[in-house]
Amino acid sequence: MARVVSVFLPSWSIDRFRRKAGDAAPRAEVPLVLIGRDGGRRQVAAANAVALAAGLRVGMPAAKAQALVPGLSLLDADPAADEDELVRLAAWLLGRIAPVVATDPPDGIVIDTTGADHLHGGEAAMLEGIVGRLALSGIAARAAIAETWGAAHALARHVAAPTLVASQGEAMARMGPLPLECLRIPAILARDLRVLGFATVGDLADRPRAPLALRFGPELGRRLNEALGRLPEPIVAIRPPDMIEVRRAFAEPIGAAETIARNIGKLVVALCGRLEAAGLGGRRLDLACHRVDGGVQAIRIGLARPVRDAKRLTRLLCDRIETIEPGFGIEIMTLAAVLAEPLEERQLAGGLMQEAEPDISGLIDTLTNRVGERAVYRFAAVASDVPERSVARVPALALETGAIWPDHWPRPARLLPRPEPVETLALLPDHPPASFTWRGIRRRVKRADGPERVCGEWWKREAELAAVRDYFRVEDEAGERFWLYRAGDGEDAATGSHRWFLHGVFG
Repeated sequence: MARVVSVFLPSWSIDRFRRKAGDAAPRAEVPLVLIGRDGGRRQVAAANAVALAAGLRVGMPAAKAQALVPGLSLLDADPAADEDELVRLAAWLLGRIAPVVATDPPDGIVIDTTGADHLHGGEAAMLEGIVGRLALSGIAARAAIAETWGAAHALARHVAAPTLVASQGEAMARMGPLPLECLRIPAILARDLRVLGFATVGDLADRPRAPLALRFGPELGRRLNEALGRLPEPIVAIRPPDMIEVRRAFAEPIGAAETIARNIGKLVVALCGRLEAAGLGGRRLDLACHRVDGGVQAIRIGLARPVRDAKRLTRLLCDRIETIEPGFGIEIMTLAAVLAEPLEERQLAGGLMQEAEPDISGLIDTLTNRVGERAVYRFAAVASDVPERSVARVPALALETGAIWPDHWPRPARLLPRPEPVETLALLPDHPPASFTWRGIRRRVKRADGPERVCGEWWKREAELAAVRDYFRVEDEAGERFWLYRAGDGEDAATGSHRWFLHGVFG
């Protein structure tokens, strides 16, 4: 079943202007509107939150807006720049989210994520990632995922806060109370429907289509059927001009897995030839299968390093053939390198006698494309004395940074996700606990070593200016060893609560 994401950018024109203007843009607390033209009439095309809170609205005459809000900042709108930047944003999402991405003017992007959500940790995590990345770039966004473009479009604009995952069969129930405008019909058509008593999508959902088409034309019924999934609504994916892409068209539609695999091999060879001519290697490849019914089945593979090995790429793509639903047949197949990086042939320094270093990138690629990029990683040291900050997840083949863990005191083999409080009997300020109770089990301490004092990182937040931890390695009567710490120095309350926590277990 298809899954479509709609990304709504409620203040796109304002956000784009601020990103371009940088420090020259008016302060956030200043009411700001962008003025466009409707024929010879100057009117508000976009307004920031402060201007909207002051009572201004899109479509209001510019002179009236200026009279209502003293100190209003008026600037010219640039719809062409908004559209161009929206295309660039869609291209950015194309390289990171899914193979089929298109613009949904004037303030949205639509993404067919069928079969791609597992690469991002699930649908909810994928939507949160999209909205979060845009927020870090200064772009407000809401996103919803549903079975159709029309349903996702409506939910993103009227329900998502800021994300919404509509499960199978749930979209129509959520759309029922929404206003008619969510169907992407002209405002004049929505107004005429309200005159007849139709106020929400639910009022129209079960109505016979023929009388509606006779009275209002075919667009209303088409939009309803598209939102309900009764009519297909193809998404025409954008293609950046510099993208390396190869294509095969078939005189007769194909559908057998063996035939698809054979043509994948031919496409990969052609793509690798073009990548070699450009001195590039593929990092992310999209295979799109265009069916005779207008639908598109797409699969994506990611690679840990730039690759143009035809055998490896063919194997990775063919591993995903089972996810392709050919329907009544595939008439066109395209293969694109949506992300490519420089790749040069390297000669071994010691000649033919030098033993090549083991290359596990093929294994990493196989695992990543089966279980998702987030599930394949390694731990790396971070320059921090605070234990929970001294480790980070990095890509499996990420370059070494040179950071190492402190070696003046042993560290436990298992660090708990977060320190767990324990009940202890200890003599302050410098003595280890004589016993402690963890997860309901009381343990008597037989041996202990410490304390190792770890100070807070004052440059991160003020609460850590005086904070300290005193860590102890302790061993109980059964020979098990634990890593405990006291929050505070045992004397000054400003340094911590003086409560005890268990942070790790030694092997």
